[in-house]
Amino acid sequence: MFAVLKTGGKQYKVQAGDVLRVEKLAADAGETVQFNDVLMLGGDAPVVGAPFVEGAGVQAEVIEQIKGDKVIKFVKRRRKHSSKRTVGHRQKLTLVKITDILSSGADKSGIKAATGSAPAGEAAPAAKKPAKKTEAKAEAPAAAAADDLTALTGVGPAAAKKLAEAGIESFAALAALSDEQIAAIDTIKVKPEWVEQAKELAKG
Repeated sequence: MFAVLKTGGKQYKVQAGDVLRVEKLAADAGETVQFNDVLMLGGDAPVVGAPFVEGAGVQAEVIEQIKGDKVIKFVKRRRKHSSKRTVGHRQKLTLVKITDILSSGADKSGIKAATGSAPAGEAAPAAKKPAKKTEAKAEAPAAAAADDLTALTGVGPAAAKKLAEAGIESFAALAALSDEQIAAIDTIKVKPEWVEQAKELAKG
C-alpha cells in the first residue's frame, strides 16, 4: 500500500519504511508526527481525494533536522562599474521515516500533526491583538450612536463638542438641565428646543 501526501508545497509518494527529506517540520528528533494532507491511497482499492482523502493519514518518525546541499547564486552585471556577488544557501529540512499509512481514523489517532516551523514574529498572542482592537472600535461607534447629540435640530459637530466639554454627553443629561444650570453654562448657549427634543429622544 502506498500514499501520496502533501507537505511544504510538495507531493511525495511514500510507503512504510521510506525515508524522506521534507521541508522543516516543528518537531524534535524521535517524535512521531502525522501527515494529514493525503491526496491518494494506492493498493487493491485505490482512493483519490477531493482534494484530500477524508480520515486518511501518514505517520512518520522524525530522524533529525538537517540542511540541504548548498545552492550557489552568482550575480554579475555586465555594465560599466560592473559588480559581482556570490551567495550560498542551505535549505532547512527534516529527515523522516514513514512508519504507517492509515486509510481511516487518522483524525482520532492523537498523533501530533506534521506542521511547518512557524517564522519568527507569528506567535499566537500577536495574532489576537488586532481582534481586540477591532472589537473595541466596534463598541465605540455603537456607544456614540446611542447618544449622538447631532441628532438634535440645530446641533452640529461643533455644538456637540462644546456640550461634551460642559459635561453634557447624552440626551438624558441635556433633558435634566434646569434653567439655572443652563444659564451657568458659558461654553455654549443651550437653546430651549434642544432640551425639549432631548426629553423626547431620552424617552426612546
